[in-house]
Amino acid sequence: MEQKIIGRAYEMELLRQHVQSKESELVVVYGRRRVGKTFLVNYFFKNQYTFKLTGVYNQPTSVQLERFAAQMEEYGDDATIPENWYKAFDKLKRLLRQTTTQGKKVVFIDEMPWLDTEGSNFVAAFEQFWNGWASAEGDILLIACGSATSWMTDKLLANQGGLFNRCGSRIFVRPFTLMETEEYLLSKGIEWTRYDIAECYMIMGGIPFYLKQLNPKWTYTQNIDNIFFKEKGLLWDEFDHLYDTLFKQPENHIAVVEALSKKRMGLTRNEIIKATKLHDNGNIKTVLDNLVNNEFVRPYNYYGKKKQDTIYQLTDFYSMFYFSYIKDNYGHDPHYWTNRIDDPSRRSWAGYTFEQLCLYHLEQIKRAIGISAVQCAVSAWFHKPEEGEERKRGMQIDLLIERRDRVINVCEMKFSLNEFTIDKDYDAILRNKMETFREESKTKKALQLTMITTYGVKRNLYSNRVQSEVLLDDLFV
Repeated sequence: MEQKIIGRAYEMELLRQHVQSKESELVVVYGRRRVGKTFLVNYFFKNQYTFKLTGVYNQPTSVQLERFAAQMEEYGDDATIPENWYKAFDKLKRLLRQTTTQGKKVVFIDEMPWLDTEGSNFVAAFEQFWNGWASAEGDILLIACGSATSWMTDKLLANQGGLFNRCGSRIFVRPFTLMETEEYLLSKGIEWTRYDIAECYMIMGGIPFYLKQLNPKWTYTQNIDNIFFKEKGLLWDEFDHLYDTLFKQPENHIAVVEALSKKRMGLTRNEIIKATKLHDNGNIKTVLDNLVNNEFVRPYNYYGKKKQDTIYQLTDFYSMFYFSYIKDNYGHDPHYWTNRIDDPSRRSWAGYTFEQLCLYHLEQIKRAIGISAVQCAVSAWFHKPEEGEERKRGMQIDLLIERRDRVINVCEMKFSLNEFTIDKDYDAILRNKMETFREESKTKKALQLTMITTYGVKRNLYSNRVQSEVLLDDLFV
């Protein structure tokens, strides 16, 4: 029985266009580990390829060439192991010339970064194959796929050599949205409340492989215990595998991510250097670029600040959960998550992580408040109080949506089990926050308070201050 694909309509439409193209096409499919890149390509092409090769993780060139020869034999060529990648691509050229099928000849090279071992000359040989022959044939569709996003970007998409501007299309495969996650869970026979789905998302993100581990016979909390906290659980060692397979020097990336995990609003480049003790050179830029390209970290600016004041914030849900709970608690209590259900620190974690969930669903938020078609800029704001300004201490706005129609939505995000109540004290906080923001920003635009909550704002004396609401259900659209 063929497994159903969830979402990915846009990505499949791009692939369909390349199949129908009258030219040879080089298509780069990339995205973080476990996000479903290979499944997408295999599903679309129904595993029908003229040739398919998958790189082998952390193996030398000799092993990669052995696997190449074995695959060539499977597709009708001889099993002779080529001496190098130049000879290997000559063999592939011969195979493709002999193929007489109608339409595009589809070549799928999966985990391509793993083929590029030290001293292998893989990229140079691939460049010669594509530029010297395949690109001119008119009927070759080559899908290059890989999880090491930095390699895919540097070696293919931003290549300044023989592959410069040769990529016909780039398909970045993102995690599922909440709506797609719910659809996937239902396909597995898992019927949870949207509150539980949201909490699960704040741990796993919309990563299909992680979601695949969920057992429909267990509750949400039982699943988290069994997958992450039970000794030798299904994903007990996922963190090391995740960073080792994505980055060549994972220790530097882990150092940056760990530093960011301790500062919810994020850190500037200089603050990261100070916290990690990494050298202030090109390497730190590479590390940050890699993390941003993989969408583990988001760069943003405080409202009204310049680009050099860019803040880097950790946004990968699994990494945030790992540093908050898994790293120091794995194996100590197999029921750790269930036993922490009423822990204040867990509620604090949920509140902060819900903010990240909202930021990942900005389009849904804009749709809910009726501004999908309005050009917007998104930022945050923080007030650093001066001496004697105790009433304004720690004041911040995590989401500002500045609209072309001269309105700024000041968004407050609250994750709660019931309707959220604005009491007298919180009303005072909101008034001070918006007044201070107006004073400091000197904006003349209208400010509208938008509450993004799980179940809405309870009607009372102070709720009239809210001018628009977004509910958890709105994020599932």
